[in-house]
Amino acid sequence: MLKAAEILIFDDSTSALDLKTEADLYAALKQANPESTKLIIAQRIASVRRADRIVLLENGAIAACGTHEELMKSCKTYRDIYDSQMGKEGESDV
Repeated sequence: MLKAAEILIFDDSTSALDLKTEADLYAALKQANPESTKLIIAQRIASVRRADRIVLLENGAIAACGTHEELMKSCKTYRDIYDSQMGKEGESDV
């Protein structure tokens, strides 16, 4: 990034990265731009589960909104996606 910005938008930009490299990237972004708002569009739960707010879109409409923990408790679709991507054994890190 060439300069600091108030809002950063990442549209599935980390899909080709392994999870460690992606985590390192987000940690560096948080440190370098702590005050900026980051909109992260992703298909991987691992990419968004530490976000302040997650918006789940289904058929072009908002199906659910909340933190990872809130969505795991309240949204079957989110839980199904989580289980398919992370496996049920990943449940221990909720």
